[in-house]
Amino acid sequence: MENGAAQPVIVAIDGPSGTGKSSTSKAVAARLGLSYLDTGAQYRAITWWMVSNGIDIEDPTAIAAVAGKPEIVSGTDPSGPTITVDGVDVAGPIRTQEVTSQVSAVSAVPEVRTRITELQRSLAVSAERGIVVEGRDIGTTVLPDADLKIFLTASPEARAARRSGELKGSDVHATREALIKRDAADSSRKTSPLAKADDAVEVDTTELTLAQVIECVVTLVEEKRAGK
Repeated sequence: MENGAAQPVIVAIDGPSGTGKSSTSKAVAARLGLSYLDTGAQYRAITWWMVSNGIDIEDPTAIAAVAGKPEIVSGTDPSGPTITVDGVDVAGPIRTQEVTSQVSAVSAVPEVRTRITELQRSLAVSAERGIVVEGRDIGTTVLPDADLKIFLTASPEARAARRSGELKGSDVHATREALIKRDAADSSRKTSPLAKADDAVEVDTTELTLAQVIECVVTLVEEKRAGK
């Protein structure tokens, strides 16, 4: 198939943190000339805004009341994804421990999920060549009609080791405990829990290198495109 004639393809990549979702999604999008969206960054961005504005994170009603206020803009170029809140670049601040520890609580508020889900859908629909969207509820809730759904998994040990590598000098055991706690929070929340869609292809990344995971996903996308 000629590249110019390729139909836009929407790829949903879900899974818990530490499975290589972001690195894989970015690389696959870049290889195939697709847009890329890190939905976790959007939830981090709204969480950062709540924390910065002194909103009580323990109070879902307070969070819900202001969920529509921040203007969140995501740049979808895989080689340099950007995210701003009210015009401020927050790519760095949203990765702090303070935001990481609060993001599950903020994300669980239905009004927040509704707001961010609408944002994600509009970005996916407007991606001319297609898009790789990574998160926790993309295949199940955000884009249930995605052309291809992939669910990345890995053992808690492998995920903690990778995450500790990212968070320089952090304790693997503590990281593993934090990951398991966050998975439990995200899997048990009432609104759009972390879950594998029935029609998702599961890829266990425990024993794979990042390059192997990328190859696997690129192949799945190309097969999907060829079969269109």
